[in-house]
Amino acid sequence: MIRGSILTAVAIVALSVSGFSQSAQTAPPAPPTAPAPTARPAAPPPGTAAQRSQRQQQRIAQGVHSGQLTAGETRNLENREASVNREKRAMRAENGGRLSARDRRAINRRQNRISHSIYHDKHNGARR
Repeated sequence: MIRGSILTAVAIVALSVSGFSQSAQTAPPAPPTAPAPTARPAAPPPGTAAQRSQRQQQRIAQGVHSGQLTAGETRNLENREASVNREKRAMRAENGGRLSARDRRAINRRQNRISHSIYHDKHNGARR
């Protein structure tokens, strides 16, 4: 009789476990958890600096095409853009391929100045 009770108890446990595993499989999946936040990102999203440089090159090209930029203005802007690119490469070489926060700020300031110069040169009324 004890043996029958033990077998019955084992059968009940086995059935309840199999039923539980089936119900667990039909439950909706848990939402993905976000990765743990870090203190600060090490660099801006990839491509933003390159996209900005490319956009400024497009603005210069448009100014040349429309006649808003003279040859001298264009040469000056192109030289300044090339200088920023050389400086960025040198900064990366010093830091093992990465730009420090200070380097990014310096590059951004120079890009801002060039951007203002592009606007000024395109709107100063000089024609080629």
